[in-house]
Amino acid sequence: MYLVWADEEGRIYEDRGWQAVGRSAFWYKRWDAYERWISLPSGSTLFHLVGRKPIGIAPNGKLQTYPKGWAVAAFVAPAHTQLALSAYKKLPGAPTLPLYAYTAVGWREGQFWVAAFRVDPQPRQDTERFHPRSIATGAKKLREKFPHNRLVAHLMDNCVERYCCPAARNFALGRWECPLPTSPACNAACIGCISLQEPHESPIPSSQERLSFIPTPEEIAEIAIHHLENAPAPIVSFGQGCEGEPLLVWKVIEEAVRLIRKKTSRGIINMNTNGGWPDIIERLAKAGIDSFRFSLNSAQKSWYEKYYRPRNYDFEMFKESIRRVVALGKWASINYFTLPGFTDQPAEYQAAIQLIRETGLHMIQWRNFNIDPDWYIERMEFSQENFEKPLGIGFVFEGLRRQFPHLAYGYFNPTAKFIQRQRERFILRA
Repeated sequence: MYLVWADEEGRIYEDRGWQAVGRSAFWYKRWDAYERWISLPSGSTLFHLVGRKPIGIAPNGKLQTYPKGWAVAAFVAPAHTQLALSAYKKLPGAPTLPLYAYTAVGWREGQFWVAAFRVDPQPRQDTERFHPRSIATGAKKLREKFPHNRLVAHLMDNCVERYCCPAARNFALGRWECPLPTSPACNAACIGCISLQEPHESPIPSSQERLSFIPTPEEIAEIAIHHLENAPAPIVSFGQGCEGEPLLVWKVIEEAVRLIRKKTSRGIINMNTNGGWPDIIERLAKAGIDSFRFSLNSAQKSWYEKYYRPRNYDFEMFKESIRRVVALGKWASINYFTLPGFTDQPAEYQAAIQLIRETGLHMIQWRNFNIDPDWYIERMEFSQENFEKPLGIGFVFEGLRRQFPHLAYGYFNPTAKFIQRQRERFILRA
């Protein structure tokens, strides 16, 4: 696998005298050391990383800094999980990278390859399934059908047109998962928050602007019922990237869920949440929410709280929320922010095992951590002296699967049919 590098204009070249290298936090390995590699998936984006020199295996067989250009990384398409980070030497004064994931990339047989694998076979966000004309037509119809609904206006004007959000575009196309952003505020101050970065402590802007209003239960129910009644394998989902924490507006959501379920029993009502308040989680589950996805950077209390900086809740409350969801017969997933070199630390692996045992959660969604790895390491105060050699993301992936056969793996929130099939296979509580 050949090393690739970029010039100042972003043009990318391979060097057939140098071998590509991948990175796991503080460690660098030649490409062949990684368990899986695939050709660059359609819909991925290549970045050239200004202020960062590539690292590779030189013709003399030694690990060295490449003398020319800038490093290259891939932001792999949805449904794929990275195994290695882009390998580079950061120069003094290099700008902090924006909130994307930076996967190792190389060149071979006339194409780019990445250290990643497809974790979810569902085509929900495959690029070739999004046709601009169809999206524009669907968005126009929704605006006409719901002319006074502020949530529809937000999703079409901001999420579809400004951010090309795949979930919002799927809503416009009348399929799969419909986002229901609801909360402009949050009870955590995550270091890598994509919708709010405080200028006084962050050198990077937010990826997108946060929702600026709280929709009414009627506005939420109106579009949720429409989607659940008409879309194939439908899901409607609170807790999106363009909002804060939905639990802060739980009364609005509770009323909306009751309105929805009075009109239709179809599909899944899901909530993506930090899970900070177990009593409210339990109340919403009893009101009719079918599945919950809990976001998680680490299964270790210290690293979890250092990243989330929670307000009025802690890691124990997070775990209790998962336990209650499972006890009530609802579906419980974790949105596991995966970072090679940390997620596959032996201590983190053991903590993940303990979390699954304590809570009985049903699914891991293996999401790439959208953050500059060096900035994250610095902010979290990670140290190579306090870390062990990584086990490998593939090792962790397969190890958890062996120990917990019931555990579902994926990238997207599951459909009703998927959940039912899992329950039938493993006699899960329902």
